[in-house]
Amino acid sequence: MEPIIGIDLGTTNSEVTYIFDGQCEIITDNDDGIVPSCVGFDPQGALIVGRKALNQAILAPERTALSVKRSMGTDHQFTLGHERFTPQEISAFILKHLKQRAEAKLGQSVGKAVITVPAYFTDAQRQATREAGQLAGLEVVRIINEPTAAALAYESLYPEDRRVLIYDLGGGTFDVSIVCIEAGVVEVLASTGDNHLGGDDFDQCIVAHLADHLSNKYQLAAKGDVLLTARLRRAAEKAKIQLSESPFAMVEEDHVGQHRGREIHLSLELARRDFEAMISPMLEKTMDAVNQALKDAGMLPSAIEQIILVGGSTRIPRIAELIEEKFRRAPHSEIDPDLCVAVGAGLQASREMGRSDSGVLVDITPYTFGTSTIGELDGTLCRTHFFPLIRRNTKLPARKSEVFYTMVDQQQIVDVLVYQGEAPDALDNFRLGNYQFNLTPAPAGAEIVLHYDLDLNGILKIKAVEKQTGKAIDAVIENAFANSSGAQLEDNRQRIVALWGNDQDQDAPKDTPDAAETPLQRMPDDLPPIYVELFQRANAALDEADEDDRDEMINLMEDIRNALTDDRPADAEGARAALDDILFYLE
Repeated sequence: MEPIIGIDLGTTNSEVTYIFDGQCEIITDNDDGIVPSCVGFDPQGALIVGRKALNQAILAPERTALSVKRSMGTDHQFTLGHERFTPQEISAFILKHLKQRAEAKLGQSVGKAVITVPAYFTDAQRQATREAGQLAGLEVVRIINEPTAAALAYESLYPEDRRVLIYDLGGGTFDVSIVCIEAGVVEVLASTGDNHLGGDDFDQCIVAHLADHLSNKYQLAAKGDVLLTARLRRAAEKAKIQLSESPFAMVEEDHVGQHRGREIHLSLELARRDFEAMISPMLEKTMDAVNQALKDAGMLPSAIEQIILVGGSTRIPRIAELIEEKFRRAPHSEIDPDLCVAVGAGLQASREMGRSDSGVLVDITPYTFGTSTIGELDGTLCRTHFFPLIRRNTKLPARKSEVFYTMVDQQQIVDVLVYQGEAPDALDNFRLGNYQFNLTPAPAGAEIVLHYDLDLNGILKIKAVEKQTGKAIDAVIENAFANSSGAQLEDNRQRIVALWGNDQDQDAPKDTPDAAETPLQRMPDDLPPIYVELFQRANAALDEADEDDRDEMINLMEDIRNALTDDRPADAEGARAALDDILFYLE
């Protein structure tokens, strides 16, 4: 049977799991099951992922990417050295690392995975996650919400019927879900959250506090100093972790700058109560989400029989205090909050393989999906009235159809606008797509039936049908924000393969095509003919060149590509001449 792995792709850390002898196991490497969600290039230009990348982040922030999950589904790009990468590409490196770790443990190739996402991830963010999996060589057979995965993990420990609230606060995102476990069925009743609230924000509060201290005491400005900011961020994270165990933490960093000709050394004591005051507005925001989830589920706090804490940030003592004050019961954290979601992903992967005879998972959509129509808004006729088709907290999969009518005689075109959100004005919601439907001319009032189909992964398919003629258009919302084409995906996948093949520290199988290419053996697009012939000669000579010549050739090829991209023909010609000289002697 083809294996399916479970992956928790986190903002700060990621894990991969698999079911061995009926038990879900975190797959480790040198006894470390947690992989920092960090990607970079070392000084030699080799790709590094996980702990190695995190270790260099403080010294080389310009070559390191952190917290990529917050950028999923956007057009933001990460610059690492001279290269730029999409969030999907950075995430693909992390997924490929986890995939390789699983393959080493299982002794066979792995091509399928269940991946978790925050419950409040938009459709674009979910599609970006699926795209990252494709780039990493993984078929994403199921995307499940992180709180749902946590519920699956606890359901395996506590199979009895109960109503559960899951408070999931990670490095970059927050979710709260209410789940009913009954007769082996795990049913999500309500879910809400914030995709930009988590431990990173708590760290930033401490960073701002440290920066103010340096400014007030030494007139040293941290803003704009990338290296100093990275050091303060690391110190802030260490202090935050220490404050979860101790009422005070010493923040110490040597040689952070100079003041009046003397070296400045940061040494500042931070009290837990002061840290809690800094983050209090954000913690209150999470409790507002808890109240909203209770309202959506139609429950009072007394109806909740178990509270589960998920995510490393829930170790902050004040969070447990707020939960206990609200529900008059202590929350559970028997399963490591950092690993709970990964365990649930592994359990769902086992179900996808048909190995588990445990219960059924019933998930919901955290958003409303609809379209834009002409209608009343605050008593006024409006052209952008939001018409909901599939409402938030609807069980998945969900299907809904509605009939709409043309407004004028002989109408030739209608724009089918697809939105996601809760606002009555469609313009205040997130637009997922715009599809133009060419109509058959007919009198006003012609019927158009719009179908929405939301699958178990939260992926939306739409269909518009002209009732009179049967003419139809179909569309799948494929990461509408990034709008990546199949050709772009393939180009990006080849780029991932090439860069991974050049990384000697990842222990990639040497007999696979992925490990055979170097990043520069992929011919740059639109290369002028004079350079095409040169690159072909260079690629042919790489295998025979000694290490020094090979490194020099790769560097020169990189210089040529960068110079051409940046429209610096003189620099490109200089690098071409130098590369041609090396090839003359080698040939």
